[in-house]
Amino acid sequence: MNATRALGRYGEDVAARRLTDTGLHILARNWRCGRAGEIDIVARDGDTLVICEVKTRRDGAFQHPMAAVTPAKAARLRQLAACWLDIHGGPAAGAAVRIDLVGVLLPRRGAPVVTHAQGVA
Repeated sequence: MNATRALGRYGEDVAARRLTDTGLHILARNWRCGRAGEIDIVARDGDTLVICEVKTRRDGAFQHPMAAVTPAKAARLRQLAACWLDIHGGPAAGAAVRIDLVGVLLPRRGAPVVTHAQGVA
C-alpha cells in the first residue's frame, strides 16, 4: 500500500470512529458503484441516510481538507447516493438523505483534528 493510500485509509478510520462516537451507525465503508465511484462511508443518523466523504491532509498541505469538495465532486456524491438507494431500496417514508464531509487534518505532533460538516451537498 503506498503512502497516499495509507494516509487516506488512516483518515477514514479516524472519521469512522468519530461518526460512531457521535451516534451514527456505519452501514458500509469504501462502497463502490461501478464507474460512478466510491462512497467512503455510508451511515445512518436516526432515520437519515448519510453519505460521507472523507478528506485527509497532513498539516501544511496545499489545501485544507474541508475545501476539497468541488461542485463536480458534490454532483458525483449525489449520483452515488442515488446508486446506493437504487441497490438497497429507497429511503423509508419521511427519511432523508444527507451528504457530509469529514476533514481529517494530521498535525506534525499530536492527535488528528477532525471536522464534521453536515449537509454539504
